[in-house]
Amino acid sequence: MTAAAAPRHQLRKSIRVLIVDDSATLRAVIAARLRRESDIEVVGEAADPYEARDAINRLHPDVLTLDLEMPRMDGLAFLEKLMKFRPMPVVVVSSWTQGAADATVDALALGAFDCVAKPLRGNVMTALEPLPDILRAAVLAPRRHGGQDEGRGIVEEAYQPSDKMIAIGASTGGVEALMSVISRFPVNCPPTVITQHIPGSFSTSFAARLNQNCRASVCEAFDGAPLDVGKVYLAPGGSECHLGIEGTSALRCRLVPGEPVSGHRPSVDMMFKSISRYGSRVVGVILTGMGRDGAEGMVEIRRKGGATIGQDEASSIVYGMPKAAMLAGGVEREYPITEIGAQALRLCAKRG
Repeated sequence: MTAAAAPRHQLRKSIRVLIVDDSATLRAVIAARLRRESDIEVVGEAADPYEARDAINRLHPDVLTLDLEMPRMDGLAFLEKLMKFRPMPVVVVSSWTQGAADATVDALALGAFDCVAKPLRGNVMTALEPLPDILRAAVLAPRRHGGQDEGRGIVEEAYQPSDKMIAIGASTGGVEALMSVISRFPVNCPPTVITQHIPGSFSTSFAARLNQNCRASVCEAFDGAPLDVGKVYLAPGGSECHLGIEGTSALRCRLVPGEPVSGHRPSVDMMFKSISRYGSRVVGVILTGMGRDGAEGMVEIRRKGGATIGQDEASSIVYGMPKAAMLAGGVEREYPITEIGAQALRLCAKRG
């Protein structure tokens, strides 16, 4: 997930980073990238979870970078133990394989702060460019345990569909937040589109995880996908397209090629601005995340008569995107993450 710069003035000392990866080459590449930052100190490296455990006890790092595919103990099992016995900020640096993508989504649900895809080719330093800002934000973020509230079993059964639809934008912390929101949706939920900042093939795994935890049908968006009752579409991550909406009576998803907008592709702003043309039929929702992607789009939804909801500061892992939308005038009401699903459904429900 691409990060906006964390405010360095809030960091009173150097960030102490432990790099955990079984590849000596990758450890060296990550260390070289981080050592270019004056406020980041690489205090150690570990080739497997057992070495990492000893290094944590000895070096007391502020944050870990963690590979998930390692010998002796896989990174996911290590992360689960770490979050139980010594919770601390963890940023996953994972490969693009489907197995690694599945594990990365699980890691984010367990409490990992964010993820970065391992560079496979080309300029490796460019691929790791977001990592320093993500580490800064991880250290500043409030501590939490993963899986706090996925909302399973709390479904709004009384919902009666109308002609309204929901658009949701999220970034850092969005895996947990979206799970909380979408898992509350009934089988006949409003047509819903989501843009979540997430690397490449990870979005396929995330859509599958949402589908497993939601009574409605959740999948990656594809060009021409119908916006029907009971359908939830997640913008493909790492593509060269933004998710948009078009049509009159029968609405459909469109994957629109284009340059990054608000620093992202897919962009929350692009999705919000595209759907805003449907005016009062739209409920826009902005969740936890770094930066301000979605702020302008929320303003546009509200200006054209749609309803807007923002996640409140207390329940946000990073109160960046919701705050930017609130300050821009794009958020009508803020709610804790545990209430957003029900509030969005209430705004969409058939009247009378």
